[in-house]
Amino acid sequence: MTGEKGDLWVFGYGSLMWRPGFDFVERAQARLIGLHRALCVFSHVHRGTPERPGLVLGLDRGGACRGIAFRVAAANRAATIQYLREREQVTSVYLEVERVVTLQQPGEPRVRAITYIADRGHAQYAGRLKPDEQLHLVRQGHGHSGANRDYVKNTVAAIEEQGFRDANLHWLASQL
Repeated sequence: MTGEKGDLWVFGYGSLMWRPGFDFVERAQARLIGLHRALCVFSHVHRGTPERPGLVLGLDRGGACRGIAFRVAAANRAATIQYLREREQVTSVYLEVERVVTLQQPGEPRVRAITYIADRGHAQYAGRLKPDEQLHLVRQGHGHSGANRDYVKNTVAAIEEQGFRDANLHWLASQL
């Protein structure tokens, strides 16, 4: 991906929606088919520790996910990919992939975007946890990027800003 030329698209479905951390020239609501947003990753760095893990989002198999697609100018392509790898791949729990996302704009253009999906074979892959297990992990989690509860609340706010709800995340936020 770093050898390619032209603008870069990045699909955010969690903290990238509300804290991208890179320069972009366009931001659009987008939808990804075939993967869904799930609290399925134990956080050992950003929102927890190995001793007291938090729980963060990953893209997991099936369904669809609404999020934000960011277009990055070609001149910033390599630096953005490097930044994303340093941020998202601290423990290599995500697979960096390109997927087609549909921009929620007139004509619904489709673009290829980098995104990070949960690696089901990684030790930090939590799978499908019961809501009370998720709540426990979110309440206890605190890491380099702060409290896990803030991560959930900020993600819910970003989802609401787009005009939709995520039943599981909204329930968790209401319990925090």
